[in-house]
Amino acid sequence: MSKHNGLCTQTQSLSLAMQPKNETLPDGEVGKAEFSTTDWNTVLSAGLEDSTQAQAALTRLYRTYWYPLYAFIRREGWDVHDAQDLTQEFFARLLQKRDLESVRREKGRFRSFLLVSLKHFLVNEWERIRTEKRGGGRALIPLDEVLAENRYQREPADERSADKIFERRWALTLLERVLGQLREEFAAAGKTRLFDTLKGFLSEDDEPRSQAEIARELGLSEGAVKQAVHRLRQRYRELLRSEIAHTVAAPGDIEDELRHLIAVVRG
Repeated sequence: MSKHNGLCTQTQSLSLAMQPKNETLPDGEVGKAEFSTTDWNTVLSAGLEDSTQAQAALTRLYRTYWYPLYAFIRREGWDVHDAQDLTQEFFARLLQKRDLESVRREKGRFRSFLLVSLKHFLVNEWERIRTEKRGGGRALIPLDEVLAENRYQREPADERSADKIFERRWALTLLERVLGQLREEFAAAGKTRLFDTLKGFLSEDDEPRSQAEIARELGLSEGAVKQAVHRLRQRYRELLRSEIAHTVAAPGDIEDELRHLIAVVRG
């Protein structure tokens, strides 16, 4: 299966997260997607003025979601090197400006804030950026620029606007991160094979293999496989909501953002 097809399969699993969050597990455990102090909430609450905690939170968000910015800039017609420079410089300016007051008042989502800020940046700053020394002498977050461009070149042909491409890449980046976190958890427990065998059950597609067949292959009872699938789906929902929580300002925004992501990947 190609990477693109794999991502399409991942998008189908979004609907799993719309199921009840506190579904009772077979052994009576309850999964809870709690909204604690998340990265974007931290930034909005503290701002960047004299807040190393907020700067660290913003940096973590940027490390995860810089590629949709790069894809947007490339789609707008910038060449490879300009896109690399602009992506880096945009974040450096974001940290330097330290003026999130208007965003805090609006309680905006990180996704929307980034796109609006990037558009403003490109319109008002590009001429000066191109004449400056790359990076302006600041220590920037290292990005895998070769990987970024290779990834962009492998994107399927898409006639949609740069805005739509940004939204789709945002959704897929989030899904990649969640699936990666889930796999890491299984790997840490020595259950990588179990994860690789069961991950197809995160898709809305018809299950390619029966649970009975998988049970025989893994040397488990069919009931044990059924329970493992249930736990996998439950944990996926928890991780997905947790990741979304890092990009919104309040618990009530999670469901709306999830519905938006579903609409984006199905659009």
